[in-house]
Amino acid sequence: MSAEGHEIVAVEQYADGLDSMAGVEFYSGVLCAGFVNAHSHLELAYLRGAIAEGEGFAAFAASIGMVRDNFSEEEQLASIAEADAEMWAEGVDAVGDIINGATSFSVKSSSKIHYHNFAEVFGLRLCNIERQRELLRYPNTSLTPHSTYSVQDAPFRDVCGSDIEKPLSIHFLETQDEKSLYAGGGSLQEWYNKVGFECDFLHYGTPAERIAKCTPKERGVMLVHNCALAEEDIDTLTNHFSAPLSWVLCPCSNYYISRIEPQSVELLRARRVNICIGTDSLASNHSLSIIEELKMFRNVPLAELLQWATINGAKALGIEEKYGTVEVGKRSGIVNLTGINLTDFTLTPTSKAVRIL
Repeated sequence: MSAEGHEIVAVEQYADGLDSMAGVEFYSGVLCAGFVNAHSHLELAYLRGAIAEGEGFAAFAASIGMVRDNFSEEEQLASIAEADAEMWAEGVDAVGDIINGATSFSVKSSSKIHYHNFAEVFGLRLCNIERQRELLRYPNTSLTPHSTYSVQDAPFRDVCGSDIEKPLSIHFLETQDEKSLYAGGGSLQEWYNKVGFECDFLHYGTPAERIAKCTPKERGVMLVHNCALAEEDIDTLTNHFSAPLSWVLCPCSNYYISRIEPQSVELLRARRVNICIGTDSLASNHSLSIIEELKMFRNVPLAELLQWATINGAKALGIEEKYGTVEVGKRSGIVNLTGINLTDFTLTPTSKAVRIL
């Protein structure tokens, strides 16, 4: 049964009599709606285990460039198909997926998962925007800037200001170096000076100000990572946008790359903003498991975590009418969470998620 091919027709409760009803299945655990992986790079699935952990963002970015050509197209497609199947089996209904080419579409065309594809625009010397526009012929695909540090001013404004009924997904404050660049220092600035990159956007003052000044206030925006987030960044963006902002956390990836813990989570929780969960890529993660991401938030109640992993992600992608909750008329799957501490309803190291519908 595909995610696009079923619909919930009734949600009912029974006080008794279930034992005698034919076809009833019983599960030990906690049931929830199908997950939404708000940020992934499925096309990088072939890089699972290929890049060393804990060496920092600059080393990670350099490593991708060195190893990505070591795999055949057949190996890449097999890895993409395997990762897609793993996400479905664990209960993922929908994915906000970053793409740089068309490699993943042959798998997605027959996938049970709903994908929104964000064709990533970047380039400080040569921008790839025209090449990425060619990907718009594929379904559920829109353009997005990669980040506030990797796209010059004109294409950034172009992408942020057009097709505004679709959300943007922007890598945001993954490291402190992104802020330091705008202040004239840090390792990004050193690297750009070394290779001869010139940035024509530093006059905005901060990454948050750049997004606010280049993006219509009514456009939905997903901000991904948020590791170096501060109060003033949240203020700048929430004061500008009338459309809901979504803050996507990918803690396992941040830990894999830089050994960073999800430090911004309490700041975001205090603001009662729309927090979502992503896995990033298998280049920077051991799996695309939503439940493993949730285990990183040891002090957040399970009920709140499940909102982040379901309806909040659906809202961010604009698909909340179909996914995110178990309600009549929706297409959400149903996931059974096992290994839960049923005394205080918290995740444990052995918690797992298995799709049952």
